[in-house]
Amino acid sequence: MEHNSEAKQTDNSVTIDFAVQGMSCSACAARLEKAVGKMEGVEMAAVSFPLRTAWVQYSPGVLGPAQIAERVKQLGFEALLNETAREGLHKEHLALKLRLAVSALLTLPLLTGMLQHIPLLEPLLAAVPAWLTLPWLQLALASIIQFVIGMPFYFGAYHALRQRSANMDVLVAIGTTAAYFYSHYAVFQDGLFRPLSSAAAHAPPLYFETSAVVITAVVLGKYIETKASLRAQQSSNGFNIPQSQLAAVERAGAVVRIQTEFVRAGDIVIVEAGEVIPVDGIVIGGLSAADESLLTGESLPVTKREGDPAWAGTRNESACLRIRTDAAGHDTMINRIQELVRQAQRSKSAIQRNVDAAASWFVPVMLAFALITVILWGVLLDPGNWSRAFVSAIAVLLAACPCALGLAAPISLVIASGRLAKQGIISKEAGALERLAGIQTLIFDKTGTLTEGKPRVSAMLAVKGSRSSLLRLAAAAEAGSSHPLAAAIKREAGKLGLVIPQADQQAFIPGGGVEAVIEGQRFAVGNARFAAERGWKVGKEAAAFAASREAAGETVLYAAVERECNGVIALSDSIKHNARQTVRELKKLGVTALLATGDHESPAQAAAKAAGIIEVHASMLPEQKAALVEKLKNQGKRVAMAGDGWNDAPALATADVGIAMGDGTAAALSAGHMTLLFSRLQVIPEAIRISRLTIRNVRQNLTFAFLYNVIIIPFASFGLLEPWMAGTAMALSSVSVVGNALRLTGQLRRTVGAKS
Repeated sequence: MEHNSEAKQTDNSVTIDFAVQGMSCSACAARLEKAVGKMEGVEMAAVSFPLRTAWVQYSPGVLGPAQIAERVKQLGFEALLNETAREGLHKEHLALKLRLAVSALLTLPLLTGMLQHIPLLEPLLAAVPAWLTLPWLQLALASIIQFVIGMPFYFGAYHALRQRSANMDVLVAIGTTAAYFYSHYAVFQDGLFRPLSSAAAHAPPLYFETSAVVITAVVLGKYIETKASLRAQQSSNGFNIPQSQLAAVERAGAVVRIQTEFVRAGDIVIVEAGEVIPVDGIVIGGLSAADESLLTGESLPVTKREGDPAWAGTRNESACLRIRTDAAGHDTMINRIQELVRQAQRSKSAIQRNVDAAASWFVPVMLAFALITVILWGVLLDPGNWSRAFVSAIAVLLAACPCALGLAAPISLVIASGRLAKQGIISKEAGALERLAGIQTLIFDKTGTLTEGKPRVSAMLAVKGSRSSLLRLAAAAEAGSSHPLAAAIKREAGKLGLVIPQADQQAFIPGGGVEAVIEGQRFAVGNARFAAERGWKVGKEAAAFAASREAAGETVLYAAVERECNGVIALSDSIKHNARQTVRELKKLGVTALLATGDHESPAQAAAKAAGIIEVHASMLPEQKAALVEKLKNQGKRVAMAGDGWNDAPALATADVGIAMGDGTAAALSAGHMTLLFSRLQVIPEAIRISRLTIRNVRQNLTFAFLYNVIIIPFASFGLLEPWMAGTAMALSSVSVVGNALRLTGQLRRTVGAKS
């Protein structure tokens, strides 16, 4: 991720994120996360091995970044507080490239030693220059590889064992050291000086090439892993945000350019044609078009005129715009989205937690298995041949690969979260992506979810007084409400130029209505259930009008003064143009769509029919929606809920996956497990496809890693693999898992389409 060490202040704590260098596998990340999490003052810690990034939430009065960085250093890693994760990983990539080049160059002469271990190739020894198989040359080259190129493995193993943990470095260090010193012993067993004539065909086998080839192969694997992590970091952003460091702001009658972080809410920002919009705000002057494909995925420019919202990171295409700032710097929506993406990436899915638990005991088990192999050969299979026993044990240590297990899930999940962001779905936790793959039932809310969410007042009946009087009182009562129906009433009152009186003692009842004291009288407006619960007197004229409007599929609100109905307001809201196609796509995926709404039965049925939904639950309170979700879950179904993020909050929280309809609002970004930007229903099936492809990819990785270890380790234990073969296989298994994870990028692009 392109970000430096960054601190964010909450009420009583600070959260920083920074790059970490020196991790060799996911076990290192787990050890670092556990140790830093135990520091006094640290409230929460999370570490991502693929992204080489750590997040720490701490109390600033107890410790600071310097103490955290020092603790990271004590654990054998380096906290890069002043560099981006990408810069740190790039430096690590270059260092590995140098190590790999030197190691490969020094290993090539040692490969002649393999001719001694492969009977079919042994005749080639006669054609090999004698000096290449000279034990002292092999010893010198192998020593450089072992203790210079391989020194980071020793450091990693030392720090892991010091923390009573074990990682891949422990296996590599023990296995290659054993092979090195076994050959070291073989060199010296005939005395300090061995004649040159014994250097070739008549010399006893040496295994210097084993330690050298294994170290070279592991460094090669790490080099490929870092390259893959760099690609994963690029995918994880979700957005390639155009950087706009400066903003042209009107100050004291002049236009000045200042850093975007210093722009304040209410400032007027001037954006010329071709420039990136630097702030979130409302257009107050000009007529232009903006490229919002970064956020919406729509390739066509969007017309921007007075009153339209504008978003930071989008591009002004054709003419100058004046924008009144709502948010700038880190407070813009695009930055909030990125923070949510990072939040999801530092969380762990159930699969990942289980794999981490398995990886924590993998290395100790392999060490025990290597010891059993020594005893098995030395006592039972080939009694007394301890040389054969130790070679087989070395092969076991070098074949075991915890990295393949550790990498199976994280890289795939990182890639998927970035792709979801590009599709307009922000996942706040890794577990939501995993759960979404198994969804069988999806419950839609109606207003603002299945419909456009921009209802309009279509008809009114005033039982007493005028329709204008009815509308102004209703608009006053709804003044503090953000519900789409309330917005429609206020919008209609504004169109008619009505003067809205002051409302006092407002009380909002979710899924019902609102009550307030206006001009000395208690006025209320709400749906039929709300009116019935309060015992309103509804005359025949009002009841007949309401029935006719509901029969036409419209939503009806009753208004009352002192519990006596004095009018009815009918509102219509069109179904989203892609709602029916979305329901069809869900059906193809085996997902059943339901409608649950607080609206009356008739408009609910009309909306459901237009969308192609059969099962409808109308006149439901928020808690009843949550109860419906719970009921379906108790029947063994995996349930998702799509709602507007306000009165659907209980159902969103209860569902296996709660999808909040975004429309770019701050409130919706914090609701549910996932947020659907700009309420584009068609991306819900796409998100399900992404999740299913991702989980399938993770399971493929886990299956391969598991089968590799199950098959290769017994082969090594029974002496069917030379140590150098086992070490090379171990490195290649990690590379294979990484390669399959990266293959997911192409699969997602082909399945859901690429977005630039």
